[in-house]
Amino acid sequence: MMDAKSPANRIRDAVHLCVDMQNIFAPGGLWETPWMEKVLPTIVSIVSRYRVRTVFSRFITPQDPEDRPGQWQHYFRRWRQATRNHLLPSALELVPELAQFVPPARVVDKPAYSAFSNSDLASLLIEKKVGSVVITGAETDVCVLSTVLSAVDLGFKVVIVEDALCSSSDVGHDALMTMYRTRFHGQVDLVTAEELAEFWRE
Repeated sequence: MMDAKSPANRIRDAVHLCVDMQNIFAPGGLWETPWMEKVLPTIVSIVSRYRVRTVFSRFITPQDPEDRPGQWQHYFRRWRQATRNHLLPSALELVPELAQFVPPARVVDKPAYSAFSNSDLASLLIEKKVGSVVITGAETDVCVLSTVLSAVDLGFKVVIVEDALCSSSDVGHDALMTMYRTRFHGQVDLVTAEELAEFWRE
């Protein structure tokens, strides 16, 4: 948790990285994340405030399982209906409530869990002189987790908006919130959306 009274904890030189808020994870999607609907209004509010500073990532599945290396082939043979040969293209689009912000918000596509598996993302953030990455999206314990750890490894300060994350696993979500609070002091901060508006003023 960040201390609102400390100027050192103000969020500066930041980008809002919204992870994988796509139709495939929305209600009725192949990989439905049941409480995406609950956090979506919060994420819309954040994007509307920082639309120029928002980057959306999209998880793009392969055309065929064989288009990915190693264990990903096994994964997509199991989830063959998620490959682009079987999936409607609209499933991989951002949910409409967020797609309306592009542009000025930007979109980066990724082949794996971490948003930084798109090698252009780190270059884009460095080019923008970004020091902090504010993270929202889906899922807390898969793509968000991988993105957070990549951002930490790259030296970014990570701010996680805890009421703007969703998962299909309550247990996984709760475990990750505990881990962030206890294992990443100085590298990862948790805030609410309300606190974000206080800490990050453009």
